[in-house]
Amino acid sequence: MASEGDVSAGYIGDERPRLTDLDRCTRCGLCEQACPTYRLDHDEPDSPRGRIFLMKEVAENRAAVDANLAEHLYRCLGCRACETACPSGVPFGRLLEAGRLQVELHGELDPSRRGWRRFRRLAFEEILPTPWLFHLVMAPARLAQATPGLLSLLRALPLPRRLHTLVHMIPDGHGAVVARPGAVIAAQGERRARVGLFTGCVMGSLFGHVHDATARVLSRNGCEVVVVENQWCCGALNVHAGEREHAVAMARHNVNAFSKLKLDAIIVNSAGCGAALKSYDELLEGDAGAVRFSQQVADVTEFLAELGLRPGLGGVAERATYQDACHLAHAQRIRHAPRELLRQIPKIELIEMANSDRCCGAAGVYSLTQPVYSGRVLDDKLDDIQKTGAQAVVTTNPGCSMALQSGLAQRRAGARVYHLIELLDRSYRSGP
Repeated sequence: MASEGDVSAGYIGDERPRLTDLDRCTRCGLCEQACPTYRLDHDEPDSPRGRIFLMKEVAENRAAVDANLAEHLYRCLGCRACETACPSGVPFGRLLEAGRLQVELHGELDPSRRGWRRFRRLAFEEILPTPWLFHLVMAPARLAQATPGLLSLLRALPLPRRLHTLVHMIPDGHGAVVARPGAVIAAQGERRARVGLFTGCVMGSLFGHVHDATARVLSRNGCEVVVVENQWCCGALNVHAGEREHAVAMARHNVNAFSKLKLDAIIVNSAGCGAALKSYDELLEGDAGAVRFSQQVADVTEFLAELGLRPGLGGVAERATYQDACHLAHAQRIRHAPRELLRQIPKIELIEMANSDRCCGAAGVYSLTQPVYSGRVLDDKLDDIQKTGAQAVVTTNPGCSMALQSGLAQRRAGARVYHLIELLDRSYRSGP
């Protein structure tokens, strides 16, 4: 049996896939048709139960942590659709994160992983934990957003394919005007709640217009909105990449930032961030502050659906379809609330697409690290969208929004992608 320090063999330390979780898999196979990568090639190691089998082999000392395990764990999108399909309640998301952490603790493993290791170190250990450096990296995209006509010009240029895709992923909206750090947006009418708005990293940098829309809709519905200062990235991308040290530090930073204020809820408008924030209690190992923080977190759609929308919605004449963000539908189990809100908007025609809760292929940085698989998954999603004939594609996650926008643009489909809160804001602004 290998010792804990033997990096050539089994799992290291305490942060390992739990055997009790692995044993919950009965190998029934119901997860396989829910899994995007299995549906593509029908390769057993690229199914949830196949990945669980590989992790369990190591846990029971019948195999080593090696490049083969790394390949199949990182080919997973982490969409967690298998959790929805699983009758045994296997916590696959937790297992995947623990498995990837073990892979990274074992180092390079194979020369083919050197590129990924360099990218991982730069992105998750240097850029994301450092706000000024992150903003410096995002500056060209923000400049393109803010300069009239520049984004359209860049999209028209004959750029290399990868750069062309990235340019089309930049959202059309502009930076935050209302929801700036430290701002307090007063409730309209009788105050019903005092909430903190989580702004994050990518959302705060490229989706300031969504934060503004969120603040206006919450205010219209009687919420005082506090844009909490000194908050930062939720750490989700780090955890998904098997990086815990900086993820834990960012989690503690956010818990401390929000703990200084008395709030009824912490509102998040990014599905991926919401799933991560709701898991701070687990990431920080039951810390009392983290438990309180996680219990306060609510996706803006579940919060508004429970609060109830105030009157005053105006007509939005759009033929729309809703794309379930994986980390809203599968990780947070929120499906009804977004649709309930959409149906309350006058004149909107909501058309359900086939397979609306299947992954779009974005999956954090997956579209950058696994472009072939990501592209194949996205193609299936775009086919389902186009079959609806919708001109408005509604979602609740920045990664989904950027992937769908880029894919539709490259197909010259003409449909536009919206965050759900943008349509609610538009409805209120056009109403009485």
